[in-house]
Amino acid sequence: MLLIKCPFCGPRPELEFSYGGEAHIARPQDPMSLDDEAWTEYLYIRSNPRGVHAERWRHINGCGRFFNARRNTISDEILETYMIGGSPAPVSEEKDRSPKGGAV
Repeated sequence: MLLIKCPFCGPRPELEFSYGGEAHIARPQDPMSLDDEAWTEYLYIRSNPRGVHAERWRHINGCGRFFNARRNTISDEILETYMIGGSPAPVSEEKDRSPKGGAV
C-alpha cells in the first residue's frame, strides 16, 4: 500500500485518496471555439509516460482537497506532493529515473 503525504493533512494510506488524472493540464480559454478534434485532445489524450509523472490526487476521506503529486510509474513510488498552482521541487534527472526515486 502506498503512503501518500497530503500537503494539508500529512501522510495517509492510499485508500483515503482518489486519482484525478494528469496534472498541469490547462483548461482551454474558450471551449466553445474548439472543434471536436481539439476538444477530444483536451479531454482524453494524456502523455502516460514511463517514469516520473505529475498527477492530480484528491484526499477524499480527509480534507477533500485536490493536490499534485510526482509519482514514478515504474516503481509506483510517490516522490513528492505539492499544492495545486505550485511547482514541483527541482530534482536531478538521476533521482527521477531511478526505480526507487526519492522520499515523500
